[in-house]
Amino acid sequence: MFVLRQILESFRFAWRALKSNLLRTILSLLGVTIGIFSIITVLTLVDSLEKGIKDSLNFIGSGVIYVEKWPWLADNDGQYKWWEFWRRPTPSFAEYKTLQQNLKHASAICITADRNNVLVKRENNSLGQVRLVGGSENYDKIFDVPVELGRYLTPDELAAGRNVAVIGYEVAQALFPNAEDPLGKYIKVRDVQFAVVGTIKKEGAGLFGNSSNDYAVIIPYNTFRKMYQTGTGRWNETESTIGIKGYDSDVGLVELENEVRGMLRSKRGLRPTQKDNFAINRPEAVMAIVTGLFNGVSIAGWIIGGFAMLVGGFGIANIMFVSVKERTPLIGLQKSVGAKNYFILSQFLFEAVFLSMIGGLAGLLLTYAITFLPFGSLEVTLSFKNIVLGLGVASVIGLISGIVPAAVAARMDPVIAIRAT
Repeated sequence: MFVLRQILESFRFAWRALKSNLLRTILSLLGVTIGIFSIITVLTLVDSLEKGIKDSLNFIGSGVIYVEKWPWLADNDGQYKWWEFWRRPTPSFAEYKTLQQNLKHASAICITADRNNVLVKRENNSLGQVRLVGGSENYDKIFDVPVELGRYLTPDELAAGRNVAVIGYEVAQALFPNAEDPLGKYIKVRDVQFAVVGTIKKEGAGLFGNSSNDYAVIIPYNTFRKMYQTGTGRWNETESTIGIKGYDSDVGLVELENEVRGMLRSKRGLRPTQKDNFAINRPEAVMAIVTGLFNGVSIAGWIIGGFAMLVGGFGIANIMFVSVKERTPLIGLQKSVGAKNYFILSQFLFEAVFLSMIGGLAGLLLTYAITFLPFGSLEVTLSFKNIVLGLGVASVIGLISGIVPAAVAARMDPVIAIRAT
């Protein structure tokens, strides 16, 4: 009850100080407003951008390693030795079968290949920006394929290489307009007919252009191999990727990666002194770089906002010193009737924190207004975490700024304070 009464009284004094000289108070709190706005806006944009990038990369899966010809990242020395990589053989179907039959630390494995900008037709309708994907068994366990209508490809269809397909949302809209049901109907790819057995849920555009599934047509890998050259070693072949999902018990997929590396080196007849002629890529490595980059941007935002809040802190301290001077007789009267030093101290600290939080709320409102601006496909959202962080930082600034004026007020001699004019 005492604390509540103290808070209400501090609120009353702070509100009076705010109204008594509105322009002075606004100018003094401007630093806190700009500081909180700078920090929380940067953090909000960073969080939104990081989430957008990670959502756009969701299609590569998690807890997965990929065996490919080309590494995703440069070597430890910062060089990307493309002149060595281009001579590597691409992962083959025979290597996939060897890994599938012998890996002990894999929960799922698939081989996949794709071609971009493929023309897909259906009667008088066509779409020319389709990504044709050939996926083997377990493709839907490695990659995210949320089927909306119908079903995914069956193991028999995948093994036999039948002409069946699962199509993305935009493909279905283009080839089957007017809400026509695509299931059981046929589409053409390179004059080959495919029966549609399922459609994929709409994902929308990502930060890197169209999503992987909205403009995708997924067919069996064995069917894809009949249409395009894969694993032949020729320069114009379609390169395949082997995706391997590990178990949750294999922390960091260390055992799986070592097993894959040893098995592939043996399959390709590499001597102990020879380098790997394949790349084992991991989504976590890309995510770590993205996170590190955004951490640097966040630090820059804290530095920029910190200078603004430093100015704001001096402004709040100035308000509090003026408030102490104006209320010196009242402080003397309170102490003369028994008010303890901690009561006076806490009263002014509450007032400083309240004023600082007003500036912080103004900064948060400006940040919230930013979220309504168009940022293309990037969805900017002010999270609850950043709201709490902004108010918390504002409270700390108010506490630090008000401690000296509050201490001066608490140490006043009541007799001298009452006589002050």
